[in-house]
Amino acid sequence: MKQILIAAAILLGGYGYSWFGTQHAALPVKPTTTDVQSRNQDRSAENSDAVIAKAFANRQSNLQVSGEGVVIKMLPDDTRGSRHQKFLLKLSNGQTLLVAHNIDLAPRVSGLREGDTVSFSGEYEWSPKGGTLHWTHHDPVGSHPGGWIVHRGKRYP
Repeated sequence: MKQILIAAAILLGGYGYSWFGTQHAALPVKPTTTDVQSRNQDRSAENSDAVIAKAFANRQSNLQVSGEGVVIKMLPDDTRGSRHQKFLLKLSNGQTLLVAHNIDLAPRVSGLREGDTVSFSGEYEWSPKGGTLHWTHHDPVGSHPGGWIVHRGKRYP
């Protein structure tokens, strides 16, 4: 009887070791700071139409994105609190995006008109109408990734 228990313990121990070895290999490895920065740069460099569409569908916010769109409507400046130049973009997938460009921290995008194409980088915030793009400027405190708008070859940080 003692030999059977020993054999069973060895067999179970070997199986447990084998199982743990395969499970351990599947455990996530904590990424380094460099890995996280690299991944974030890759994400922000992607064409954001798909990223923004997914964020909209999942009601996600606080997502750094970059991409391109066509101005479909110029809106009046928001003058309550920090002043923002506002306009609507249409992305190539048909989704609309409200841009709220802080003109207290960055220059106004001059000469912007409906039909113009702009490139952008900023933070996406979910809204029922497609989302809002904020942080299209540098962060004077340095705690947030800087964004930008490019219009007719000129970059507005």
